[in-house]
Amino acid sequence: MHRPADLVRFFVGVLGIAVVLAVAGFAHATTTGLDTDISKGADHAPDFLSSFAGLTASIAVLIVPVAFAVERLVKRDGLRIADGVLAAVLAHGTALATDLWVTNSAPASIREALSHVAPVGNGTTDPVHGYLAPVIAYVTAVGMARRPRWRVALWFVLLLDAFAVLVGGYTTPFSIALTVLIGWTVAYGTVYAVGSPNVRPTGQNLMAGLRRVGFAPLTARRVGQDEPATADSDRGRQYLVTMEDGPPLDVTVVDREQQAQGFFYRAWRRLSLVGGITQRRSLLSLRQALEQEALLAYAAIAAGANAPKLIATSELGPDAVMLVYEHIGGRRLDTLADEEITDGLLREAWTQVRALHSRRIAHRRLVGESLLVDRGGRVFLTDLRGGEIAAGDLVLRMDTAQLLTTLALRVGPERAVASALAVLGPDTVADSLPLLQPIALSRATRAQLKVLGRERAQREREAVLAASAREKEAREERRSLEAAHAGHRGETSAKVPSKAERRADGKAEKRAMEDALEEIREEDLLSRIRQQVLLIRPQAPVEPVRLERIKPRTLVTVIAGAFAAYFLLSQLSSVPIGHAVLNADWRWAVIAVLGSAATYVAAACALSGFVPERLSLMRTVLAQVAGSFVKLVAPAAVGGVALNTRYLQKAGVRPGLAVASVGASQLVGLGAHVMLLMTFGFITGTEKTPSLSPSRTVMAGLLTAGVLVLVVTAVPALRKFVSTRVRALFAGVVPRMLDVLQRPAKLLTGIGGTLMLTVCFVICLDGCVRAFGGHLSYAAIAVVFLAGNALGSAAPTPGGVGAVELALTGGLIAAGLPKEVATPAVLFFRLLTFWLPVLPGWLAFTHLTRKGQL
Repeated sequence: MHRPADLVRFFVGVLGIAVVLAVAGFAHATTTGLDTDISKGADHAPDFLSSFAGLTASIAVLIVPVAFAVERLVKRDGLRIADGVLAAVLAHGTALATDLWVTNSAPASIREALSHVAPVGNGTTDPVHGYLAPVIAYVTAVGMARRPRWRVALWFVLLLDAFAVLVGGYTTPFSIALTVLIGWTVAYGTVYAVGSPNVRPTGQNLMAGLRRVGFAPLTARRVGQDEPATADSDRGRQYLVTMEDGPPLDVTVVDREQQAQGFFYRAWRRLSLVGGITQRRSLLSLRQALEQEALLAYAAIAAGANAPKLIATSELGPDAVMLVYEHIGGRRLDTLADEEITDGLLREAWTQVRALHSRRIAHRRLVGESLLVDRGGRVFLTDLRGGEIAAGDLVLRMDTAQLLTTLALRVGPERAVASALAVLGPDTVADSLPLLQPIALSRATRAQLKVLGRERAQREREAVLAASAREKEAREERRSLEAAHAGHRGETSAKVPSKAERRADGKAEKRAMEDALEEIREEDLLSRIRQQVLLIRPQAPVEPVRLERIKPRTLVTVIAGAFAAYFLLSQLSSVPIGHAVLNADWRWAVIAVLGSAATYVAAACALSGFVPERLSLMRTVLAQVAGSFVKLVAPAAVGGVALNTRYLQKAGVRPGLAVASVGASQLVGLGAHVMLLMTFGFITGTEKTPSLSPSRTVMAGLLTAGVLVLVVTAVPALRKFVSTRVRALFAGVVPRMLDVLQRPAKLLTGIGGTLMLTVCFVICLDGCVRAFGGHLSYAAIAVVFLAGNALGSAAPTPGGVGAVELALTGGLIAAGLPKEVATPAVLFFRLLTFWLPVLPGWLAFTHLTRKGQL
């Protein structure tokens, strides 16, 4: 199970890490004073006490987790241990990365808060404990803290270890806090990504729970398990329980995972909609959910509405609750046939809603699955958990708009509006018109409206095409008649239409299509409902109420814009760009321009090498130049693939082979990218050492990769997932690669072009750096470019705008360049490789399209 609570804890941990680093960076006096106080207090501690604590903690911190692992393995719970090992490895890698960042790149205040001079030997203490963070990640991921016996031992060991290292002078308070937060955060991130064991109660737990509250159940059968779960519904699992004596019961079981269903969707609704609409909190405890549903059930019956009668509630262990209702029977409205939905049934549904609204109770989800029709034709309102007591007018009007749409989807707007008018009256129905908008409806209803909209658009499109075909036939018939009349008059040939006549025919055809579209344009369902209400109340307000206070696109734009503006202002405010440009060495700038231009030839060779068919080098280069224009409107990893596939199809390559060729090119490019990144990273890590021993970061990365491979191969679900994806990837690529292997020249061209593409980009970036007076090794430049390019391909923005600039600038600064050089160098590099080629790319795109080659 992927619990939303684990993801929330992960984000809380990330926030905590940010807070610790912020305090360490800005409250320098506080951190220094705290460290000094602890050092003075440690001087008065007896030596034997600190020695005993250090020895005991160093042994127990390993023995306790191992003992818990043995217990879990004995109880055949090895998967949980595997999760803990994975979390420990990731925490170790995170700790190493944090150590490197603090030691080499962090501000001096953070470095002083997280480390100080070691009590023995040379150097300083580690900012993050490389052994304690993995232990905390392990014990958190395996759930030791949730077991009382192990929790006491765990906290004793951790506190003893923290005391020992603090008293011994091997750490600082902020280092301890950062270590704990890293282990805790990585653990919950791993648990959420991998998943945690299912703790839902079984059927035996349900039967035992019913017996505890005085029932004598005979059988329990799950109902509705084939219905898809939606993000705005958390009804729980429904059971029909037969009794040893007496009528059956309807039982609803809600567990923590089911109760958290749709947490992020509800959180977004609370953020995006105006206040007063989303009453329910995004995440309730089980007891709160139980109490809310019980309250709504009693309130609905007290209001005179037909609702299931709640007769018992109980907990089913610490992770689930159950609610026992009298059995009603019958079927849900969305399962009834159209002919079974009579006008009397519609009026009965509105009568129940009127009873709720008379006591200011809002249902909040009046969809087909919430309306139950029994054998006698009575309508019952179910799924009341999301309802609201003492609801405001806006929410009650939303209820009316929702039920109008739900019924109109089944019986049409005419019957739905007529039944509502008969029960609620014209004033109440008219008041709901401003709420008749998609954002006010349930998620399932919005999905149905989208399907109807696509079907309506398809019908309109087909009608326009038919009208256009009839217009063409009419013109051809007129020309045939004119040719026949010319033959009767003895003329040798019919008059060929002039250019003006052809233009007039085109305009007439366009006008005919527009007229046809206007004639057959259909109104959407919500507009048809409004029209039916306006027939009774022409003066009713129809202007939609503004319900959205923030849209997803607006939120993303604001966040990205604020981040980009902050980054650019912080860089440009202290970087004299004008001065840097005036003093640039333009000889290196020319080399950078040549390197940028050579990338298009290298890309053309990289593509041609994996296509056995012969391609024109000039047209292939033009296609790569056209890709510069496509990158402006699509993510870099998507636009280039689509354009190259289209180009190969137009060049005569069959669609399946075109996709396989581009896939082979991308696969080899990915492999070359990873290989070059590892190679240059290894070289960069050994540049300052006399031997060829790799840095501990490289070793930790290789160790982590090895453990991940072992975990994937050991877990059947992960092994099946990876093998399925890899098999699908190589299904079409491998045969294409075999074709290419039979032509060594093609293979050499493809691999050489792939490598030269990276080399040319690195030459371009190196030329930009040297043009502004900077100098780095070629290996360091290559590592920075490869990492930045990977981020740009993963970023959803067109061409990786924002992500590439940030990654390249940060990488160059981390490699040792001053920001006065790194910032203009990156801006010049992006100007050469992204912005300046846009116009030539558009010209190439237009040319190839006009020639039918793209």
